[in-house]
Order: sequence, then C-alpha cells, then structure tokens
Amino acid sequence: MVLKNPADLLRLLVVAAIVYPALVLILRLSGKRTLSKLNAFDLVVTVALGSTLATILLSRDVSLVEGILALVLLVALQYVVALLGVRWPPSQRLIKARPTMLLRDGQMRHATMRRARVAESEIRQAARSQGTGDLHGLAAVVLETDGSLSVLPRSQLGDGSSLADVVDHAG
Repeated sequence: MVLKNPADLLRLLVVAAIVYPALVLILRLSGKRTLSKLNAFDLVVTVALGSTLATILLSRDVSLVEGILALVLLVALQYVVALLGVRWPPSQRLIKARPTMLLRDGQMRHATMRRARVAESEIRQAARSQGTGDLHGLAAVVLETDGSLSVLPRSQLGDGSSLADVVDHAG
C-alpha cells in the first residue's frame, strides 16, 4: 500500500517540524560530549536518540510531549553518567572499557588480540592507514575505548605518558 491515510503525512510534517528543532536545542544545551564517540556508552546513546526520534516521527502511539521527554531523558542520563565519570573516576570502570595494548615495541600481543577479537590483518591495516610500513618501527598499537586503533610510531613515543592508562598484558 502506498499511502493509508493522507493525514499521516500532515502529522509527520508537523511532528518533524517541532521535534527536530527541539532535538537540536536539547543537544546544543547539553554540550558537545552528548554526541561524542568516546566509548561504547556514547554510541548506545546516539543510537537510542535516533531510534527515539524515528519512533516519535512514525508512531501515532507516542505523543509529541512523551517523545520530547524521552529525548530529554536520554540526553540527561548521558550527561549524568559522563559527569559521574569525570567527578568520580572509579565509576569509569563501570561506564567504559580501558584502552588495550595490542602491539608493543613491534611485537603483537597475540593473547590480548584474541581476547579483544582483533586480527593481525587489522593491526597491519591500521599501521598502513597511518603511513607505516614496518610494524617493528611501532612503539604501540592500542585498541581505544571507542573501538578504533591508535598507532604510535617509536619516533613519536616521547616519554610514553600517553600510554599511562593503557592495559598492557604482556604476552
């Protein structure tokens, strides 16, 4: 069926014209961190916001006020959890994973890679994407909390202080 009820199109236009600016305002008021991709929790919030927006737009069962309240609630919860992580560092263990060393001083940490489900080919791809052709020239490859791989050449290791919070299981 192409179109059940022409009034549904009007409803969609009106709701979208109200909800979208409301979402933009909510996100602007909550700050840049709300849509960051620093860890898996941030990704879940972003996906939940998109799902909620779609539900508000397409479902007649959700009132406009309920939908906007749901968006505000998601953003507020994300704000509280992020604030908790900054103000009370022990809570970060519950909120996000720690970065993990997958390669150190040119040597792959195979046991750690298996636990993290990262293949050797993915390490090589990350090195190539950073313009590195020799794994032995790398100080570290780190699986970050957002799932990305950071590549650190030996020439840029410096004092290594950027690796202070990285879990390094030798092996």
